[in-house]
Amino acid sequence: MLEENYTRIFDVWIVGLQDLQEIKIILFIFFLAIYLITLNGNFLVILLVSTRNQLHRPMYFLLCGLSLSEITFTTNLIPLFLHIILEEGSTIYLTSCLAQFYVCGSLGATECFLLAMMSYDRYMAICKPLHYASVMTLRFCQELIIWSWAGGFMSMLIILVKVSQLEFCSPNIIDHFFCDFAPIMKLSCSDTSFVEIETFIFSSSVTLLPFIFVIGTYICIIDTIARIPSATGRKKTFSTCSSHLAVVCTFYGTLISVYVAPTGRLPSNFNKILSLIYSVVTPLLNPIIYSLRNREIKAGVQKLLDNVK
Repeated sequence: MLEENYTRIFDVWIVGLQDLQEIKIILFIFFLAIYLITLNGNFLVILLVSTRNQLHRPMYFLLCGLSLSEITFTTNLIPLFLHIILEEGSTIYLTSCLAQFYVCGSLGATECFLLAMMSYDRYMAICKPLHYASVMTLRFCQELIIWSWAGGFMSMLIILVKVSQLEFCSPNIIDHFFCDFAPIMKLSCSDTSFVEIETFIFSSSVTLLPFIFVIGTYICIIDTIARIPSATGRKKTFSTCSSHLAVVCTFYGTLISVYVAPTGRLPSNFNKILSLIYSVVTPLLNPIIYSLRNREIKAGVQKLLDNVK
């Protein structure tokens, strides 16, 4: 029910990083550089996997699906963020704000599923090598990618419908650099308790359950690696999945901190920093980590450079 002293809003003002406006040009150049590196790095991964026959394997197809989600995720956030930095804030339609929230949440859920599928791929390759070829076929891998994307967007659609049914009233200020769930809830003059509980359950399901699955697979992986008699063999085997583990810990850790752990009493700047990690830093690190730690990716990059010359 809309309260008498409130006015229904149709647009919102996104504050951004208001405490750092004196260095906004430096911030703009910094985040623009990150955005361009993220795009080029992830596009490079997709190009290599698409054109190099040596990379037509399940692990690289899953990596390609992850890179596509990172490109879409950062493009949904950073261009508007750059505009907010330059203009020291920005007004956008409420419907556009909700659309950004939906795409961001859907792609976050999609990445959770994809990272879990990648850990399963590593589990099969290391713990069940004799069954790997028969289980992790390219068709099965493609189905995993499709279901990860479909699951992310379909599950988030339920939250979007519930949020869209709320009444939003002035003041129309979002103290964040994008339309996240908690700032949107502060705009509502409706009872948001049911939506918040539903979103908490959803967030816990798409972060904690895949994360527990990843931890379980890596316990089995580490146990298998520990049984390898050669120290060189142990090091070589673990190097194939250590980069994935680093990305997983960074991404799931920040997501759980923002959406599952009780951070509501912490300063808004702290939540902004955590959001920057999973929305800006992780998409940047993914292609860098996988490229630097993977010989076949590096070999593909080298051949691509040789062809350009």
